[in-house]
Amino acid sequence: MPTVEGLQFSYALHALPPGRLPFRRWRWELWHGATLIAAGWRISRPQAARALRDHAADFAHKLFGLPTPARDPRAPAHDIRPGAAERLAIGPITCVLVSRALDSRPAVTTVW
Repeated sequence: MPTVEGLQFSYALHALPPGRLPFRRWRWELWHGATLIAAGWRISRPQAARALRDHAADFAHKLFGLPTPARDPRAPAHDIRPGAAERLAIGPITCVLVSRALDSRPAVTTVW
């Protein structure tokens, strides 16, 4: 089976400020270059990390015209360590999730 490698997605994962809802929420964003692919919020950080992985897998398979493999609904949702990069291998697709904070390049400033 051929394997596709070299895909890199950026993600942002942070806690939302308290609002009308009486529970904590986590905002997640998935980026491919400068394009926002998916975004949303979840009640826990591990659930938000799982949503990132699921959407990255869906997008990567659709990008190459492949069907997305079935997911195991009983699979545990584990967290992404803050600022960490994570490699995903789902079916024939391999991709890397990199924190947007690590992927951003500093602005160039000129001092006169």
